[in-house]
Amino acid sequence: MALSSMTGFARSHGASGPYAFEWELKSVNAKGFDLRTRLPTGWDDIEATIRKRAAQVLSRGTVYANLTVKRSNAVPLVRVNEQVLASLLKVARDLCGKIDVLAPSIDGLLSIKGVMEVVEPELDDAEELAAKTAVAETFEQALRSLVDMREREGATLGGVLMQRMDEIERLARRAEAAPGRQPGAVKARLAEQITALLDTSDRFDQDRLHQEAILIATKADIREELDRIASHISQTRELIGRGGPIGRKLDFLAQEFNREVNTCCSKSNDLELTNVGLELKNAVEQFREQVQNLE
Repeated sequence: MALSSMTGFARSHGASGPYAFEWELKSVNAKGFDLRTRLPTGWDDIEATIRKRAAQVLSRGTVYANLTVKRSNAVPLVRVNEQVLASLLKVARDLCGKIDVLAPSIDGLLSIKGVMEVVEPELDDAEELAAKTAVAETFEQALRSLVDMREREGATLGGVLMQRMDEIERLARRAEAAPGRQPGAVKARLAEQITALLDTSDRFDQDRLHQEAILIATKADIREELDRIASHISQTRELIGRGGPIGRKLDFLAQEFNREVNTCCSKSNDLELTNVGLELKNAVEQFREQVQNLE
């Protein structure tokens, strides 16, 4: 399966009978999947269909779906509210008998709110049903275009993530070969520290010092952390090669990478190893940021 980004954009057009319509889909990052629709009045009954279809092909990301519908060859009808008009005429006649005023004109009466209404012509049920079917099909086209764009961006992200893995692996090898990790260097450093302690007092127990030295050397060893980093690299490459919706799994591995690198830095008592650890932290953070875009 292909990798997929969570960001994308698509647009599709269609027509059926007197209706012309356009879908616009926009997808952004999110922890889960959410479809947010904006539909014209009277078209809400297609939402369940498109929501079900979108959930079948997308697993993460917030998708904004906007539908625009225009009806051509629909001449608006003008209607006069005769009841309101009759009431106004009665009031006008009563006033004319009481005060000296001119009789109201036709245009004056029609301009009063509620007297004249402009309404859309009656809908044809068959045409409307056919149009809604076509709208659902056009949504499918837009959805496919959105998926294609997300997969193209996902392929690019996959290449970037593989580069980050190569960088992390290279830095892990540098940490492995750091001069401060060599047995001779560790032994010399511990011997120097013990000598300094003995010079300050003659009350130190030699056996106790020996045990403490072994414990310090064990705690300072990052072999276990390097092994886990190598394991995470292998898992990450396998997941990327497999593809599909792996964003959550890679996000978990990014956290694990960060945990191991932080431990390496905290254990470091060598300048070279500290510098490598800082570079590793930067590479892991870049990896984590890119993972946030994956489905």
